Amino acid sequence: MGSGKITKIIEISRIYSKFAPVLYTTMDLFTSEKSLNTRLSISREQGNSLGLVPTMGALHKGHLSLVEQALRENKTVVVSIFVNPTQFNNPQDLVQYPQQLATDIALLRTISEDLLVFTPTTQEMYPEGLNTKTYSFNGLDRRWEGSDRPGHFMGVGTIVEKLFTLVRPSRAYFGQKDFQQLAIIRALVRLKSLPITIVGCPIIREPHGLAMSSRNERLKPQEREEASVIYEALQKAVNNATAKKPLSDITQAAVKKIQAVEGAAVFYFEFVNTHTLEPIKTLTNPKNTRIITAVDFKGVRLLDNIGL
Repeated sequence: MGSGKITKIIEISRIYSKFAPVLYTTMDLFTSEKSLNTRLSISREQGNSLGLVPTMGALHKGHLSLVEQALRENKTVVVSIFVNPTQFNNPQDLVQYPQQLATDIALLRTISEDLLVFTPTTQEMYPEGLNTKTYSFNGLDRRWEGSDRPGHFMGVGTIVEKLFTLVRPSRAYFGQKDFQQLAIIRALVRLKSLPITIVGCPIIREPHGLAMSSRNERLKPQEREEASVIYEALQKAVNNATAKKPLSDITQAAVKKIQAVEGAAVFYFEFVNTHTLEPIKTLTNPKNTRIITAVDFKGVRLLDNIGL
């Protein structure tokens, strides 16, 4: 589907979002674990492969690409839409997170009418209160987002384990934009010995290069275009690394380039090992190296990364 058509659908669905019941008429929606499990039991009895795409809503083409891949690889696909409060260490960030269920359903219907969409309440997912589990992720959670956002990955692990336990998918799909989260999810599967294949899907970008994210909704169109400096800095860093320039010089230049834009402040910009996420000071194995960054852009935290 062309980007123009999707953009038009977004506009139409926003205009008519107050008529949500009309939009939902043919989509299988489930708000309780019991109702979803009853439906999934039929798929399991039929031996259908089962894919899961966990989301927090405010869907965009990046999410849709995950759904499309899941549909290609599985007979039954569940898309969950749930803004998980336990992964927000900043209460204001939770309040500002965009929620637009009618628009999300309209977009999913452009992909397939056969999706199973799970939209639980907070009470449904946390009947005993907003408590999180504690996981040992072998240090994956201590740096970068884990350092800046205490408790974030415990909340992520808790909700993802809940969804895995409920759905019991053959495969689960996550975007590579949240690269550290992807590593955490894979660690969770190993830790719990779950028979689930975690599929990391490519980053989908806006025309000017900004990685698609639900948080982009909080930026004005001009600000989104200005934020393309993040991807430009990543690309330049890859080129400089290929030219064998010192990594410290590369990261300093990248940070300077990004922060030259008014309202941009870099939390981190680092070369890391793809598997351990430990920082790399000397480039020895480009195939196992990733550049990750987080930027406060006009008050919105934007994540991005690129491989070598």
